[in-house]
Amino acid sequence: MSALLEVSGVSVSFDGFKAINNLSFQIGRAELRAVIGPNGAGKTTFMDIITGKTKPDEGRVLWGEKSQSLLAMSESRIAQAGVGRKFQRPTVFEDQSVAENLMLALKKSRNPFSVLRFRASERDRARVEDLATEIGLSGALERKAGELSHGQKQWLEIGMLLAQDPKLLLVDEPAAGMTPAEREHTTDLLVEAAKTRAVVVVEHDMEFVRRLNCRVTVLHEGSVLAEGSIDHVTSDEKVIEVYLGR
Repeated sequence: MSALLEVSGVSVSFDGFKAINNLSFQIGRAELRAVIGPNGAGKTTFMDIITGKTKPDEGRVLWGEKSQSLLAMSESRIAQAGVGRKFQRPTVFEDQSVAENLMLALKKSRNPFSVLRFRASERDRARVEDLATEIGLSGALERKAGELSHGQKQWLEIGMLLAQDPKLLLVDEPAAGMTPAEREHTTDLLVEAAKTRAVVVVEHDMEFVRRLNCRVTVLHEGSVLAEGSIDHVTSDEKVIEVYLGR
């Protein structure tokens, strides 16, 4: 099966510091992958390159069945092509209800005229209800997003990304600051999402990564140090030395 995303030989330096060093990575169309590594390993820069925020000095980033180069696209064009990113801190519209947040996020034409004329159809409302069920907020549709717990806001933001129907979802440290029950639900949510799209979870928390039960890529000094199951990478001598031994 061909890869959805293929990163090969990518390097980028900032003021002489090599943040990414000859990095290669690929992920399939419906795959869950965890990316781990110590601080400064290049995890954020890796996501910045995929989303177009940072352009590498060398290498290729190919996307989709036609192997288009993401490096030739703007950030907004990459988002339209199906790359969704969730940052560590949730950004939701606090004064709007859960339903309104999800409705605003639905994949629609974004030109000013259609935004002004937008009226939610039955289909839109049904999609919002489906999304709310998927993220575990069907009982909170009318609540203001600002009233939600930290974990619920994270789910709402994941729901808003899913509303865009991305082919690839990049999620940064989703478990941070969550209760054990919230973390469990987050695991289920991400595993479910990866049945129909590629999901990359960048995470520090090894226990959370273990629960995801997926292939793990370990970054160190901007390149891939090890890759495989959680048991494989956690028993790797190099990984123990740079990451787990600290």
